[in-house]
Amino acid sequence: MTKFTRIFAALLVTGLFAVYTPVSSAEDQYMQQSYGTKVGQKAVRSVANLGTAWLEIPKNMINVTNQSNVFYGIFGGLFKGLVHTAGRLGVAAADLITIPLPTKPIAHPVYIWEDFDVDTTYGDTFRLDPAQQTAQPGSAAPLPPPSPVKPAAISPAEPDYTNSYNQDINRKLDTVFKKEMMK
Repeated sequence: MTKFTRIFAALLVTGLFAVYTPVSSAEDQYMQQSYGTKVGQKAVRSVANLGTAWLEIPKNMINVTNQSNVFYGIFGGLFKGLVHTAGRLGVAAADLITIPLPTKPIAHPVYIWEDFDVDTTYGDTFRLDPAQQTAQPGSAAPLPPPSPVKPAAISPAEPDYTNSYNQDINRKLDTVFKKEMMK
């Protein structure tokens, strides 16, 4: 590694640790943060996700192996990891492009190293921080929720013989089973 690369890597890691705040902090604490802090966290989030998105592959291989077997874990986890790598890269690129907007995180867990055994999910896209939203002048009142649609009554055109059919099949299977067991 060159001297420049080592310095850049050290500054990047230091910056990640300096700006990172735990996601488990209270919602109230997030609401009280300044615009600059939220934008800074979003910038760090996007850079961290761009750099560590490839870790979705081993993460998903391990998780799928733990949930099923080794063979499926390697191949299914590889495919699932590639899909989540692309998803995390897309989220990171979107965060990088929209840094000035203090939006909520899209990928959960926010960073790959948080809750390593939890599958990555993607939440609300581009939901602005509630503290930044203000009422628009002249906005209309919210619409009432739609009333539920009642299903149409189904007229019994033909009687249902499913239960008796299943009983006939069961009797036939029982007799075949008894014959085979007597051999």
